[in-house]
Amino acid sequence: MSPIPTNTTLLREILTAFIRNEVHKTGLTRAVIGLSGGVDSALSAMLAAEALGQKNVLGILMPYKSSNPDSQAHAELVAQKCGIETRLVEITPQIDAYFAKFADADARRRGNKMARERMTVLYDHSARWNALVLGTSNKTELLLGYGTIYGDMASAINPLGDLYKTQVWALAAAIGVPPAVVQKEPSADLWTGQTDEGEMGFSYREVDPLLYRMVDQRYTRPELIAAGFSERFVDDVALRIMNSQFKRRLPVIAKVSQRTIDRDFRYSRDWGK
Repeated sequence: MSPIPTNTTLLREILTAFIRNEVHKTGLTRAVIGLSGGVDSALSAMLAAEALGQKNVLGILMPYKSSNPDSQAHAELVAQKCGIETRLVEITPQIDAYFAKFADADARRRGNKMARERMTVLYDHSARWNALVLGTSNKTELLLGYGTIYGDMASAINPLGDLYKTQVWALAAAIGVPPAVVQKEPSADLWTGQTDEGEMGFSYREVDPLLYRMVDQRYTRPELIAAGFSERFVDDVALRIMNSQFKRRLPVIAKVSQRTIDRDFRYSRDWGK
């Protein structure tokens, strides 16, 4: 399969301008970001530091007691690389206090709770620091629903949401994200041994070419199969996209008036500016 077209020079220019414009049009000048030690948050942080200036970006490290120590080390490495301030906020006390009452909770519930707890921390610091929360979810994750709604999928603005994971890797390498971060196995680090690709059952390098042809190029199912993708893989990915649609839109509002928010009353975020 031919790679997804990726002009890293142009992407860097577009995304730094996006961050700068979207933050400044709200009247703010700063951004906060959760630094997980992964490539997505590293890329967002480095783009933000370039767009807003190092002093205007705050990285929050939010480990849990079972988090891989490498995650914090890699997050600190990224912060040092782009010159931003960091703050360490342990989430173990509040997570353990909650699940002390629900000891039978499985890994999925615990992982979702941790993701949402981290986002509440980010939004609290965004209020304290007068900043916007910068998103880190890439296009592959958003399409597959591989994320926690109101957790890691939440943000004020998201510079990575239209980049497939393989494009994130390419851009991260081009702008100087530390190789140890770019080359590490993708993981949300929600529990010991957890990996993205292990959970999904396929790799990002396998699914990105399919998603690109399915979504961007609008291949039909027969065309995808003729291009070399197995029927089972095509159907599995298509079902994942359909079943996670609710995560990619605002809550559905029951229509009882002539002009309903997000249906008839639809304006861009900077309406009235």
